[in-house]
Amino acid sequence: MGSLFRSETMCLAQLFLQSGTAYECLSALGEKGLVQFRDLNQNVSSFQRKFVGEVKRCEELERILVYLVQEINRADIPLPEGEASPPAPPLKQVLEMQEQLQKLEVELREVTKNKEKLRKNLLELIEYTHMLRVTKTFVKRNVEFEPTYEEFPALENDSLLDYSCMQRLGAKLGFVSGLINQGKVEAFEKMLWRVCKGYTIVTYAELDESLEDPETGEVIKWYVFLISFWGEQIGHKVKKICDCYHCHVYPYPNTAEERREIQEGLNTRIQDLYTVLHKTEDYLRQVLCKAAETVYSRVIQVRKMKAIYHMLNMCSFDVTNKCLIAEVWCPEADLHDLRRALEEGSRESGATIPSFMNTIPTKETPPTLIRTNKFTEGFQNIVDAYGVGSYREVNPALFTIITFPFLFAVMFGDFGHGFVMFLFALLLVLNENHPRLKQSQEIMRMFFNGRYILLLMGLFSVYTGLIYNDCFSKSVNLFGSGWNVSAMYSSSHAPQEHKKMVLWNDSVVKHSRVLQLDPSVPGVFQGPYPLGIDPIWNLATNRLTFLNSFKMKMSVILGIIHMTFGVILGIFNHLHFRKKFNIYLVSIPELLFMLCIFGYLIFMIVYKWLVFSAESSRVAPSILIEFINMFLFPASETNGLYRGQEHVQRVLLVVTALSVPILFLGKPLFLLWLHNGRSCFGVSRSGYTLVRKDSEEEVSLLGSQDIEEGNNQMEDGCREVTCEEFNFGEILMTQVIHSIEYCLGCISNTASYLRLWALSLAHAQLSDVLWAMLMRVGLRVDRTYGVLLLLPVIALFAVLTVFILLIMEGLSAFLHAIRLHWVEFQNKFYVGAGTKFVPFSFRLLSSKFNNDDSVA
Repeated sequence: MGSLFRSETMCLAQLFLQSGTAYECLSALGEKGLVQFRDLNQNVSSFQRKFVGEVKRCEELERILVYLVQEINRADIPLPEGEASPPAPPLKQVLEMQEQLQKLEVELREVTKNKEKLRKNLLELIEYTHMLRVTKTFVKRNVEFEPTYEEFPALENDSLLDYSCMQRLGAKLGFVSGLINQGKVEAFEKMLWRVCKGYTIVTYAELDESLEDPETGEVIKWYVFLISFWGEQIGHKVKKICDCYHCHVYPYPNTAEERREIQEGLNTRIQDLYTVLHKTEDYLRQVLCKAAETVYSRVIQVRKMKAIYHMLNMCSFDVTNKCLIAEVWCPEADLHDLRRALEEGSRESGATIPSFMNTIPTKETPPTLIRTNKFTEGFQNIVDAYGVGSYREVNPALFTIITFPFLFAVMFGDFGHGFVMFLFALLLVLNENHPRLKQSQEIMRMFFNGRYILLLMGLFSVYTGLIYNDCFSKSVNLFGSGWNVSAMYSSSHAPQEHKKMVLWNDSVVKHSRVLQLDPSVPGVFQGPYPLGIDPIWNLATNRLTFLNSFKMKMSVILGIIHMTFGVILGIFNHLHFRKKFNIYLVSIPELLFMLCIFGYLIFMIVYKWLVFSAESSRVAPSILIEFINMFLFPASETNGLYRGQEHVQRVLLVVTALSVPILFLGKPLFLLWLHNGRSCFGVSRSGYTLVRKDSEEEVSLLGSQDIEEGNNQMEDGCREVTCEEFNFGEILMTQVIHSIEYCLGCISNTASYLRLWALSLAHAQLSDVLWAMLMRVGLRVDRTYGVLLLLPVIALFAVLTVFILLIMEGLSAFLHAIRLHWVEFQNKFYVGAGTKFVPFSFRLLSSKFNNDDSVA
């Protein structure tokens, strides 16, 4: 594993790949994931590149595999997902695999098409059977008019029209029968009435069971209808209306014997179709089961092959040497593995001329590579969400591993809540190899990816909960309180001490609503609690006042230390990039400005804690008043914290005042002086050589005579702007903006760290309210119903604790901790303007199947 303090050193390498070995070499590189390719054909369209045909072939194979996965999922056949990743297929096997997949696709489509056709015919025959069964009750044959007419039960009692009249008119009675969707019956009947003007008789009845639609496959309710009409023109209109409403129309038998013959024929055909359909489904399932055994490896192979050809399209083709030239970014530590991968690829292809690589110098900024493991990955993602670090600058993730969960725990300090979070994260860590957790839903997968962050957050919350002595809003007396109540009684002291101290007696205890413990009384305060807050403060009425004072000062101290540490890390950046003048003209003035004001504030807080005791606490000056007087210079003398305080504060203010103009003007004036031909030590320069150019401030001006003599003193301090690009106004404006932002930010950022106190207070109060509203009520119920009520109260308390205090409050503290790191800490030294190193690695390819029946 590389260093987490800085990104790894990168180099630009040029690969010379023989045409016959390029595929195998890139396959070996993809398995190891060592390099990031640069596109050497940016001006060439994607459709005009050399390997576009191979990419289209891979896309065609992907399309076939997507179809196979869809059919396998439709047949409810489990898709195997092997742990081992198969290598990219050799070029000799690609055509064979393509032929096999195409043949399998044609066979599957044909069998599936026949199956669907058989299934549709079966459903139509079943509908026809139901239609004949229902319409049999509609119409009864009349023996007298059997050759020509059919009569309806409703017409026998109809006096408007009899069969003798129809026979005299020579009318021909026609029928249309079929099935219609239940929701279309009413509109269908109205349309027939309006179009046919009442010359039709519609009879319909609802089927007892729902049938599957042969067209859509949807199971719906159907109505069987029988339409009788007179005349061919009306018949044509009826048939068009049936087509318009998507009715399933079937032939209607003219005689009872014909109906019986059709019914017998339908039953025979239905039995035959069931047999053929079952055999077709069995054969189709056998083919799909055989295809499912290899579909996982085929998907991985095709995906790897497509990735290889995409990388080959980024290479330039040398016609004279018949080789491909690629440019890649590679960590210097992996150059040996890169050469070995090229040798393996050349050996597998059997080429006589091996592929090789050369490192080439460049002025371009390399991508940023910071190697992580499963523990550090989550913290690095928090930093990268702000911005990928610039090349070789200090990486905040190394310190975020400790500072992030600690600042979270300061806001979330509760022993019980932290222990629950720790157990949940520990459960995820112990079962991290479980396949269900890796394939869980998005929210659960988010918790799983941040399991180590949750683990440290819970562990640090347990520690801060012990410091606050807070466990589900209750204190725990582990070591015994350091306060003694009995020492406040007058009987415990001599009579001559009663006048000097305010002591208790039976009358005072009986008539006083609030009793105050005086630590100045001998024997009352026996020493500090060994770990954290004394549990007796949980009973005190001024508990909130005491904790607010403690947490507020603690937040200020932690914030100033955190920001000062960020400024110090900026010094390491200046040393690494050989910008020592930034240390003297930027970092040191920033440190002096921070420490002379806010560092002195920490000194006053700690000094007052150490010097003043319970006996002298009443005469102790206010830190806030003393800090304000430091800037106001009051005319009257005040009782300070220590002797000579006024002189020390004036010296600190003078240092602060001097650091501001240096911070504003020091760097621009130095660059101007350097631009006018002055050396850092007052020596005139005779010539200038451009050594490096990453930004306007990373250009060195070196004298030719210094280079000849090997004098590299100026390399450490004089790396600035070239003559042609020097713009003093722009540099001055940039530095002024940065200085104003820093000076004002020191004040606003220090106040921003008070969120540590505010959220800690909010979390403690919410926990206290939840306990008072639920657990206290449940515990105060009498013994008769107490047990029955306590169980649901405990369950409700647990649910609200998890959702409100653990999830909602935890998310709030998590977001505030991120803000403190991004805004208050990282902006002191972290630029975050780099590009992430994205290697050509097959491990980055997804090997899972999506839920939408397609390949991931």
